[in-house]
Amino acid sequence: MKIYNYTGIQYFIKPVILTILIVLFTNTGKAFTPFDPGLPGKVTSTQQQAIDYVAKINELKSSAHWPNIKPDLFFKNLKNNIHNPISIYPGKGTNFCGYGALTYLFLQDDPLGYASLLIELFIEGKATFRNVVFDPSPAIKQAAGDLKYKGVLDINPAEQMWFLTLADHYKGYLNFFNRDYNEGDENTFWASVNYAKFNRMTKQLLHYKYDAMGADLMRPRLKSLYNYISEKMKNGTVVLFVNNRILHKKDHIQVKLGVPTHFIVAEKISIENDMITFIYWDYGRRTQMQVSTAFFKRIVFGITWFTKKETNAE
Repeated sequence: MKIYNYTGIQYFIKPVILTILIVLFTNTGKAFTPFDPGLPGKVTSTQQQAIDYVAKINELKSSAHWPNIKPDLFFKNLKNNIHNPISIYPGKGTNFCGYGALTYLFLQDDPLGYASLLIELFIEGKATFRNVVFDPSPAIKQAAGDLKYKGVLDINPAEQMWFLTLADHYKGYLNFFNRDYNEGDENTFWASVNYAKFNRMTKQLLHYKYDAMGADLMRPRLKSLYNYISEKMKNGTVVLFVNNRILHKKDHIQVKLGVPTHFIVAEKISIENDMITFIYWDYGRRTQMQVSTAFFKRIVFGITWFTKKETNAE
């Protein structure tokens, strides 16, 4: 089972300052009132619409805005993501997992919106989507397409461009001390995503309604975590914010903290004799794990439940 974690722990943050920032920026441990991002009656797109859209593009020329992105690799990467959303891969050793989970949801919610947004961003160097203006810094435009030693992400320039742009645009308390990109920052707190930041991104970019429970440092207050998650999965998509350092301790992690670091998308869950069998999307693949209910409770810090808005007939 492949699970990667944040690797920017070497940065020193004074405990008092960090505590203040957490209080200001994290979610509470109580359930939120469901959010509706707006645009009532908005019809979300289908995978076929996205496929038809990219099929009409005969050729992409090199972009002056993204000097290290080869247009043929970009286009191939984009089409593969549309045809096979499960392949979204945040990269080995990076802190892009939150953006990967967001993109996986984006490709299920509005694949045509995803495709047109990335095409505009590549051609124009900036793009606007649902009133969100993405205008990446020169450092981002120079880095995209040139990331190395990140596994499959090395040859996926569309994902490099998109993840770097998201990290450049959205900020949370974890990004407080490192807000401007420098080489290698995809592995540090600059790229990290806390729970409130993840929910804010989905609120702004997706058409889903969502409800959220949990926080960066407080687990959901539920009598039965399994019952709550399995019930939500019947009518929507569930994303879990989990502590992978407890689940999978990596040799390269020098500090192992009891805090969540990772976002996974629930696919299937069952229980037998107090053991939970759980299938989820994570890093370009589906993975299965089996843990006790007590252990499952230890690793889950956030539960975000997405439901599709009613759409008009096409």
